[in-house]
Amino acid sequence: MSEATVRKQRPKYLALNEIRQPLPAIVSILHRISGVGIFLMLPFLLYLLDRSLGSPETFETFAAVVDNWFIKLVLFGLLWAYLHHFCAGIRFLLLDMHKGVDLEPARKSSKIVLAVSLALTVIIGVTLW
Repeated sequence: MSEATVRKQRPKYLALNEIRQPLPAIVSILHRISGVGIFLMLPFLLYLLDRSLGSPETFETFAAVVDNWFIKLVLFGLLWAYLHHFCAGIRFLLLDMHKGVDLEPARKSSKIVLAVSLALTVIIGVTLW
């Protein structure tokens, strides 16, 4: 038997759109992405805090910036990132204590994290909008 017939044909590239991740992996990836997003947007949030607390004139600057629809969308995304990061962080702390590490509880807790973070985002976002 020749060596060419024994070797298995391998793909030439990794098709990322064909890989299906389980829900706990998606929650973990979103946890990392939300943490990076919060970290990178921290200077913007500090700028908004400074504008809101300075004087009446700087508060008008804050109100003008926050009144923009794009900034509202960014702040809504940051609200989701914070809430998802918080809920997923609690899930990961419980996993570190060996609570819910089996397959079914892990899947259930990841569904709960997604549902709670999205529900809280809608409730708080609509209230603050």
